[in-house]
Amino acid sequence: MSQGGLSRSRIRTDQIETEIMAAVAADVPGAFEQLVGLYQKRVYHVMTQLVGSSQEAEDLTQELFLKVFRARKSYRLDARVSTWLFAIAHNLAMNHLRSRIRSRVRPAPGQQETAADSSGGFATQVASREGTPSARMRKLELAEVVQQALGRLGEDQRMAILLNKFEEMSYAEIAQVMGRSESAVKSLLTRARENLKTQLESYARFGDLDAIRNPESEPTGAGD
Repeated sequence: MSQGGLSRSRIRTDQIETEIMAAVAADVPGAFEQLVGLYQKRVYHVMTQLVGSSQEAEDLTQELFLKVFRARKSYRLDARVSTWLFAIAHNLAMNHLRSRIRSRVRPAPGQQETAADSSGGFATQVASREGTPSARMRKLELAEVVQQALGRLGEDQRMAILLNKFEEMSYAEIAQVMGRSESAVKSLLTRARENLKTQLESYARFGDLDAIRNPESEPTGAGD
């Protein structure tokens, strides 16, 4: 999405989501379930990328919708639903990661995943669009490479990229979600793209998937 304006489809989507959220706030039967249906997979995708565990992401997604329901009366109709909702998601994920650091708990090797590994994962969805088995395998590998590279960014860089590319948020919207200035968001995205480019160069030049998968090195731009 361009930073200068909104498409008609985006404006219409925002209007529909605002109407749904207004219905949730008014306790209209079925409205909350409709909101969950719109956002559950999207929130889970972001949570999985941020916390690296499908089970923890599922728990956090459930906690998010509980918070949304409890806060439904305080929602302002002039706020974009996705910005409000992902701000809650961001706070939940960051608090969870800080708690993990304090307790020094890491996801078990069998639990640690990227969004590509989760149910209905991004990589599988991308690959399934290709016609031939060989084309699907190439797409699957490329999607895995991108997801592994995303997973090696620091949490803030990863969040900014996910919101910008997957949720098509503007700098201003990402700034609202993350509690940053627009200039800080631009800087985060610039560093994230540079780090992704560096990580993907070896695969682009040599097809070196193992270098991307290597779990020994620290996340790039950690703490940014």
